[in-house]
Amino acid sequence: MNIDEALIERIIREVVSQVVAEKAAGSGQNRSASGNNQNSMQSVNLGQIEQLVKNVASGDRQTSSGGQTSNAGGYHPEEPVHDVDIEEDITSREVKKRPLIDQPQDPEALERMMRLTTARIGVGCAGPRLKTQTLLTLRADHARARDAVMLDVHQDVIDNLKLFSVQTRCQDKNEFLTRPDLGRRFDPENSEIIRKSLPQGAKIQLVIGDGLSSAAILANAMDCARAIDQGLKTYGVDLGPILYVENARVGAGDFVGDLTGCQVVCILVGERPGLVTAESMSAYITYGPHTGIPESKRTVVSNIHRQGTPAVEAGAHIAQLLMKILEAKASGVDLLRGEVS
Repeated sequence: MNIDEALIERIIREVVSQVVAEKAAGSGQNRSASGNNQNSMQSVNLGQIEQLVKNVASGDRQTSSGGQTSNAGGYHPEEPVHDVDIEEDITSREVKKRPLIDQPQDPEALERMMRLTTARIGVGCAGPRLKTQTLLTLRADHARARDAVMLDVHQDVIDNLKLFSVQTRCQDKNEFLTRPDLGRRFDPENSEIIRKSLPQGAKIQLVIGDGLSSAAILANAMDCARAIDQGLKTYGVDLGPILYVENARVGAGDFVGDLTGCQVVCILVGERPGLVTAESMSAYITYGPHTGIPESKRTVVSNIHRQGTPAVEAGAHIAQLLMKILEAKASGVDLLRGEVS
């Protein structure tokens, strides 16, 4: 329904005059100098009300006619105030290393300490609580960690990398998390695939397992594997085909040793994600792998990720370590005892 603009103006003025009359009647006889100040404040507030009503009426007319609502009267709502930059990635290393303490006693020392650790220091507080940016960063890192555990490495990625793929006895992520024992073994069908796909009696068998972080495998595994392959070639050792294991625990490498009779198995596996990173990978190296071998027989290279040991650098170190293990015919504490003696 179209309403004449002059009629709207008259209605607004009548409403405003009635409000003024009600205010005047309610104030009674106590009109002093302070009362005059209150009346002036009332007139300002009523002027603002009048302007708001005009804008609402104008917006309603434009919306009903199919147009977009605009602030024709010049009224602009206040912009929301944010204590963080909503366009920044609050999980980035640069943002996390930015001190949030107000007026630190030694800013340079604080920045040096924050550069040397991944711990959440220098975050400050708002009263007894965390600041908004710190709280949002914690929630974002926690969400990323949960995603890293529950997501799978897509089959297309495995095919593009030309990996032989098998699955442990765990049928899904829920069973993988609640039954670690099933993540160390294979059913007869997958065992047969391993026997046919991998060489028997190889010096070194490389295995990649998603473990507790698929994100770690996607971020680091192939760069690390290529570095291992190139490093071993300098020693005249051919790495051979690489096996990918879905829903894998570290012990899955021992079962591969039973099936192939390899001298050394090296399994790259995604580690349990935390609030510092969800992309941490480790390499577990075992000489003479077999089911039931003690954990003390393993040599571990951990914290393989961008903020720790880069994947390529870790791969070069693992290649040297594999040759040392082959030469010593020992891994884990047995290797350390040999070095000490």
